[in-house]
Amino acid sequence: MSLDIKIKDGHGSGSAVRVNEYGDLIIAAQPYPPIGAEVVLQPVRQFFKTDAGASDMRVNGSVTNQKFYIRAVQGYDTYIKVASVVIADASSSLNKFGNITALTNGVLFEYVSDDLGRVTIHDALKTNFNFVRLALGNPAFGATTNSFLASNVSSTSEAYLPVIDFTNIFGVPFGLKLRADSADRLVFTIRDDVSTIDQFDCIAYGFKRAVR
Repeated sequence: MSLDIKIKDGHGSGSAVRVNEYGDLIIAAQPYPPIGAEVVLQPVRQFFKTDAGASDMRVNGSVTNQKFYIRAVQGYDTYIKVASVVIADASSSLNKFGNITALTNGVLFEYVSDDLGRVTIHDALKTNFNFVRLALGNPAFGATTNSFLASNVSSTSEAYLPVIDFTNIFGVPFGLKLRADSADRLVFTIRDDVSTIDQFDCIAYGFKRAVR
């Protein structure tokens, strides 16, 4: 004879533990969407862009800072797992930005929320090495003066290709969350003239789920 056993909240909320159709025992709220047929996760691939929709980050931000961002959208929680950066220029080296002497002010990288405040991920990305270090050396390839440097990325120019994995850096299982219908955003602020290098842009990857 089987027993009908229920596990309920002892604090009076009336909530009960349930077993879903996949045999999962759901016992705690998690910081990511539950696995189930009713949850549809949509892939996200999006360039960091300006208000005008430009994704080319080769701008002169020395007088007026230029912002490139990914922001929350209506009706969907967005989870950004990685940001893939390309910094391409002929004769690049780790101690420069592209092939420009190390920047004066550097690129500011932030998580910004109108109600939760601002979190500085890096306050001054001045060199190619700063980007590589922020990405924890990912991906690692090459050796000596060619470490982390890929050939012929932008025409014949080599490039650094740091992949900033928020899962590894911050220990969040599905990346940084941009809450539905909020002003949450990830922002690169260009504060120097980087207009002369061959390529500079960033693509965010993750997923979004409808808020019900």
